[in-house]
Amino acid sequence: MPAAALQIHPLAGSIGAEILGIDLAADLAAETVAALRAALLEHLVIVFRDQRLDPAAFVGFAGRFGTPVEYPFVRGLDGFPVITPVIKREHETVNFGGIWHSDTAYLETPPLGTMLLAREVPPRGGDTLFANMYAAYEALSPALRAVLDGLGAVNSSARADVSRTREDRIRDAPSGQANQVFEAVHPVARTHPETGRRALYVNVAHTARFDGMTEAESAGLLSYLFAHQVRPEFTCRVRWEPGTLAFWDNRAAQHNPVNDYHGYRRVMHRITLAGDRPR
Repeated sequence: MPAAALQIHPLAGSIGAEILGIDLAADLAAETVAALRAALLEHLVIVFRDQRLDPAAFVGFAGRFGTPVEYPFVRGLDGFPVITPVIKREHETVNFGGIWHSDTAYLETPPLGTMLLAREVPPRGGDTLFANMYAAYEALSPALRAVLDGLGAVNSSARADVSRTREDRIRDAPSGQANQVFEAVHPVARTHPETGRRALYVNVAHTARFDGMTEAESAGLLSYLFAHQVRPEFTCRVRWEPGTLAFWDNRAAQHNPVNDYHGYRRVMHRITLAGDRPR
């Protein structure tokens, strides 16, 4: 499909777009891939419907945008270790990653982006919220931005809330790193390597404190930032159907899967793409 034929429909005022009329399993032209990447950079989350991608095709599509990497805590699918199953079963009450976060911010080089493909969804509920961290940073006062620009943040995989959301999947299919604690210091406001824009890069799931400060000293300002960065005007909401694929820029967007479908099964397949060290 020629890039000019893409139908791009924004989902909200600040973030997100749905792209219609494209088959991601097809042999996409280089100009189409470039147009999709441009849409990702502009909208931060791009959503495709009715995609029939088996695991090989899913990995192939992801590879057009970067290098798929394995998730450190949960073993991937047999034969496709870079595809992480994200599952909530009928009897479970805690969902995987069910808190606002940027994926694996506790790694030295967090992912460029994440792709999530819906396999089974509940009859209602199970949507995912996304938030624009450019908008969150730019809405802060110049004085506060000046303070944050000089700070680093300590991000840890051992934060209690997010560790709890992984427990069931680690029990099912632990990886060789399942019991390891990862910790990394990143700028509170990172500069996007492709757009040059500044984005707020702390999140309630992984950010423990400011570098050089105690958790108690950091708590007040971090609590403010955690609430500020997910204000409704910075967000959109994605409703899933089988075959829906969402691709988001992990460098400037956060997400939160809504846990409102107890008693139903939800199965998603996730691929993350290798990123660079935040600066």
